[in-house]
Amino acid sequence: MIRRDAQWVHAGKVALGATAIVAAVAVVVALVANLLILGRLGHSVDARLSSQLAAAARGSTDPLLAIPVTPHSGDLDDAPTFLWVVGKSGRVTALTDGAPELPGHRWTSGQVTLSTAGTTFRFDAAPSTRGWLVAGESIVKIGQAQADLLIAEALLGALLLIVTFGGSFIIGLRASAPIEQIRRRQSEFTADASHELRTPLSVIEAEVDLALSRERDAATYQATLRRISSESGRLHSIVEDLLWLARADGDRSEDRSGTAADVGAVGATCVARLGPVADAASVTLADRSEPGVLGLIQADPDSIDRLITVLLDNACRYAGKDGRVELRVTNAGGQVVLTVDDSGPGIPEEHRDLVFDRFHRASDLPGGTGLGLAIADAVVRNTAGAWSIGTSPLGGARMQVSWKQVHAHPARAGASSAGEAGSQHQP
Repeated sequence: MIRRDAQWVHAGKVALGATAIVAAVAVVVALVANLLILGRLGHSVDARLSSQLAAAARGSTDPLLAIPVTPHSGDLDDAPTFLWVVGKSGRVTALTDGAPELPGHRWTSGQVTLSTAGTTFRFDAAPSTRGWLVAGESIVKIGQAQADLLIAEALLGALLLIVTFGGSFIIGLRASAPIEQIRRRQSEFTADASHELRTPLSVIEAEVDLALSRERDAATYQATLRRISSESGRLHSIVEDLLWLARADGDRSEDRSGTAADVGAVGATCVARLGPVADAASVTLADRSEPGVLGLIQADPDSIDRLITVLLDNACRYAGKDGRVELRVTNAGGQVVLTVDDSGPGIPEEHRDLVFDRFHRASDLPGGTGLGLAIADAVVRNTAGAWSIGTSPLGGARMQVSWKQVHAHPARAGASSAGEAGSQHQP
């Protein structure tokens, strides 16, 4: 529960950060948009004022004799452009019916904003033969448009921030889920590794304590030392496997384009080498690869050797007394396929997604460290291979790996085929 709360807090922080960034960008965009829109509206008013002045000046050589341009009565905010003439003596004459009183001002060419009759006006003036011709228009509507624009922007901005926060929060949760899974698996791995290491250490400690507790004969000491040696070997095996996995995880990006391995030759060598293991388990171990099969792939031969050794060793362990284990390397459609079949109990479907987890075991059979298939999976991933787990025709598990075939001289394979003579071993 605490971890889930921490995940939510992390997602909330991500969402708040994203929302703050979007809010800052939205404010800048809104300010720029307001300036552009209001500036355009202001330029439109100034353009109409200049146009009215020009039209009035063309209508008569004496503006005082001009017919009123636009009769108007009612709300000044809805009024069109008004015209006035300001004589040289300062006398003001309205040229538009219903025009408000012109505010006192020292008129010059150019636009100016003034208040009159309780309304804000934009004025423009041009010299005439009798003084100044003045045009004015209420700009209260521009202020109202600005207020409406701000309300719309505030509503849209609030909606945008809500959507941004919600979306960022969901994305934050989803993004942190794999991290949480990795953290959980690391925690499980640490616990499993501690357990695996603690068991042999406890046995060694107990054997030493018992050996030191009282005098014993030489045979008893020898038996104790053999048990200590066995547990030390188990410790050594676990540590070596963990170190190998650590190196494999660090070498994933290493360029192996110049290395080729012959899977068939490596497989034959492994079958011959694991013959005694099969004998000890009363298992028939056989290489069923077609003679002369070309199984070159881009990989380190030592890694392929370790992969096949793990698969054959696991198969021999689970095949059972008088069982069978068969290795087969085929080449079809540009793919090199390695198949290991056994006659054991097989791998239940619910365990097939977990068999490559470190320290995972699908059965309680003794032996092994629970790291073999994790090492095999590291090899397959590092060599761009693909797994397939199924049921073997022999009745047990079928572990299959496929790679893209490469064409290289066999001398570059880096694996000897000297073991092919022992490709079929009968106990």
